[in-house]
Amino acid sequence: MANYRELIFINPHVRFGRPCIRNTRISVYDVLSFLAAGMNEKEILIDYPELSSDDIKACLSYAADKEHKIRVA
Repeated sequence: MANYRELIFINPHVRFGRPCIRNTRISVYDVLSFLAAGMNEKEILIDYPELSSDDIKACLSYAADKEHKIRVA
């Protein structure tokens, strides 16, 4: 999989600046919510054919990177 930074972009004019998958209005939050609700990768790709398996993995990598950067006081 490519580096998530090549697939996830933040544009203040798209989805209020939420991180989204390249060339879509689908946010990282949307994909993570689908997975948390029990959808599997195949179901997401069927419902959102503009996405790829790498896009879903990029969302997970993005979330893992953000979690890693959280500092505990």
